[in-house]
Amino acid sequence: MAVTRHPTRRDVVRGAAAIAAAAALARPSLAQGAPRIAVIGGGFGGAACARALRRLDAKLQVTLIEPNKIFTACPFSNEVIAGLRELSAQQFTYDKVAADGIVVAAQAATKVDAQARSIILNDGTSLSYDRLVLAPGIDMRFDALPGYDEAAAEKMPHAWKAGAQTMLLRKQIEAMDDGGLVVIAVPAAPLRCPPAPYERASLIAHYLKASKPRSKILVLDAKDNYSQQKLFEKAWTELYPGMIERIALSQGGRVTAVNPATNEIVTDFGNYTAAVANVIPPQRAGRIAEIAGAADHTGWCPIDPVSFASKLVPNIHVIGDAAIAGGIPKSASAAAAQGRACAAAIVNSLAGRAPETPRLDGACYNTVAPGYAFSLKGIYQPKEDQYAEAEVTTSPVDAPREVRQREADQALDWFRRITGDAFG
Repeated sequence: MAVTRHPTRRDVVRGAAAIAAAAALARPSLAQGAPRIAVIGGGFGGAACARALRRLDAKLQVTLIEPNKIFTACPFSNEVIAGLRELSAQQFTYDKVAADGIVVAAQAATKVDAQARSIILNDGTSLSYDRLVLAPGIDMRFDALPGYDEAAAEKMPHAWKAGAQTMLLRKQIEAMDDGGLVVIAVPAAPLRCPPAPYERASLIAHYLKASKPRSKILVLDAKDNYSQQKLFEKAWTELYPGMIERIALSQGGRVTAVNPATNEIVTDFGNYTAAVANVIPPQRAGRIAEIAGAADHTGWCPIDPVSFASKLVPNIHVIGDAAIAGGIPKSASAAAAQGRACAAAIVNSLAGRAPETPRLDGACYNTVAPGYAFSLKGIYQPKEDQYAEAEVTTSPVDAPREVRQREADQALDWFRRITGDAFG
């Protein structure tokens, strides 16, 4: 016999709460007629942009769409791999973002209708916008390297998005026998944080030197030259003599295929079997950029460098790693700077003012051992429809160790500041 259940007061309260939550996503604030700005992607660029929008104009209805409730930062994650830092030190919530009056929708965006100016979330909710900011970061191109797909990444981790992959690579290195070979496969540009593979090689070498001193690291590189190369090479000679070997593009270092069943890595001039294989594949803008129509045939998003407006889709802006931004590197620092500049451009545009020409600052710190770091700092401005270096300074190659220590301290200060600005 069917039993009819009458709703209780608790059911009514729960139902009202669900309706209110759905309404909050569809209409982020009670302000009538206030512009609605949606930001997809809660990394350094997206979080910085959302917070800057509210600070520049508190009347704006700002929604940050990000499926992960915890953000795991990539800067300093190489230290996690080397056992110098715990993953929890990389993780941040969106509590302070929400406290700024921003609606944080902990869901994935699955569709963007640029003509209707609407976003569909994975629960079917539709969210309208006046302006949309895409900050989706990167995705791996699992179709670009024969033998390497999402399943292969569980055997040969890329660890190029911080989190589970970071810990997988760390555990593989910790479990490796002394005398094993760690192979790092580096793709051609563009890629997120261009110097990071070489920082990774350095910090893994630091761990191996102390714990598995007969082991070696082989860097197979699809490039001949890389950022701050002389500084890395000097550090390797000084700190890790004979432990790190790099094979450049012109020497046959480009990886052409992998075999996860045997941990074999194939190049133009030879095959290598690794005890631990860290395969960093080619990359592209996060998938939602393609869905929105903002990515071109390269997989990246062309933008106007002054306003960060998409060149392909109206009322959409693209910031951070996903954007084609010329000379400014794909880095956390650059993404945060772009987020703030994009927010200013949107506020000016909504007020009928021309956007100001951005002058973005960026910093990249590389740690090669505890207390030993160096940096690249730059100012970037639009020039001939792209970003170009206006000023760039790099650490001197022959600096004494006290300078390296000072830059290591500065790197920690920089990390606290940039995470605090975005999430603190």
